[in-house]
Amino acid sequence: MDIINDDDVIAARQACRVLAAEIGFPYTDQAMVAAVITELARNILDYAGRGEVLFHSIEADGRRGMVVIARDQGPGIANIKTAMQASYRVAGGLGLGLKGVQGLMDSLDIISGPASGTTVTARKWLS
Repeated sequence: MDIINDDDVIAARQACRVLAAEIGFPYTDQAMVAAVITELARNILDYAGRGEVLFHSIEADGRRGMVVIARDQGPGIANIKTAMQASYRVAGGLGLGLKGVQGLMDSLDIISGPASGTTVTARKWLS
């Protein structure tokens, strides 16, 4: 799903929440995944101007879950280690931050560079 404006953030959040319900996530987990989509999509708009979020169900080792991928061609994250600190905020942001996203999901991977933008992949498994 392309992210180019605030309406896209809302649409992605709603679609992600629907998929989480279809997979069987309880309401609280649906809300967590929706919050993650909102944070990652807002980051795309705030720092890259445009990008995309993708999400789909996954199965591995007898477990079901969901993967969320957010990617852009923006300037990249200068220091991923610093960006993962709970206190890290740029431009006065009050969002979850990447550390908050990590806390809501079961895994988080970030690939970022000045020539390639940023790709964030997060997974959430059914309990």
